[in-house]
Amino acid sequence: MISFFKLILIMKIKIEVCAATVQSALTAQLAGAHRVELCSSLELGGITPSASTIEKTREILDIEVYVLIRPRPGDFLYSSLELDVIKRDILFCKNVKTINGKKIDGVVLGILQKDGQVDVERTKELVDLAAPMKVTFHRAFDRAVDPFLSLEQVIETGASRILTSGQFSDAFKGKLLLKELVEKAAGRISIMPGAGVNSQNILELLKITRAREFHLSGKGNIKSKMTFKNPNFDFSENDFSETDLKKIMSAKKMVND
Repeated sequence: MISFFKLILIMKIKIEVCAATVQSALTAQLAGAHRVELCSSLELGGITPSASTIEKTREILDIEVYVLIRPRPGDFLYSSLELDVIKRDILFCKNVKTINGKKIDGVVLGILQKDGQVDVERTKELVDLAAPMKVTFHRAFDRAVDPFLSLEQVIETGASRILTSGQFSDAFKGKLLLKELVEKAAGRISIMPGAGVNSQNILELLKITRAREFHLSGKGNIKSKMTFKNPNFDFSENDFSETDLKKIMSAKKMVND
């Protein structure tokens, strides 16, 4: 019988990077990421990026591009008006086609009912609308009332994977539930640990959960190059975050070298 770690040598672990800018997405590709989840406003948990950001990212990247479809921060209980916005954003992504013929590979979404169960009916409607793009059910899963019931419900919707931190604030804290979810999924859907994943913990997460793909942002702080700074404002407000090339490369090296 082939050992798990010999299997790792045969089947490469996939790294997905959460990117909030075109530059971050490009950096993720240069670092060897297999997929980008494109979003905006990471400080709010991520919302849908602009149309131009989606188009430009797809134009310049060769790796898979998934787009976060989330109309606002906060919970995942959406009104009919918000659902219409979600559908329009999905259709926009579905119809993106660059001059070199590239298309968006997938979207990332999640809807719950008020009682904390997955909204199977409306999620399935969105999965069907998105086809042939694939769908990742995002960390709305971590706000669901019952992770094992939710697992079966998401599988029922036809989504391809679940992005989850194991219903904790970060994936390392939720590692034991992540292990159970991978086991119970039994290949029917991919379980992708995310939140707080980095080069320091990804190998242990791999050993414990046996997940085949991981999600991380690998952010680094970028100091503003402005020479003029209004003294009436905090200088740090000019700084911002981007994906750090070395952080992604380091995490990828831990599980694939």
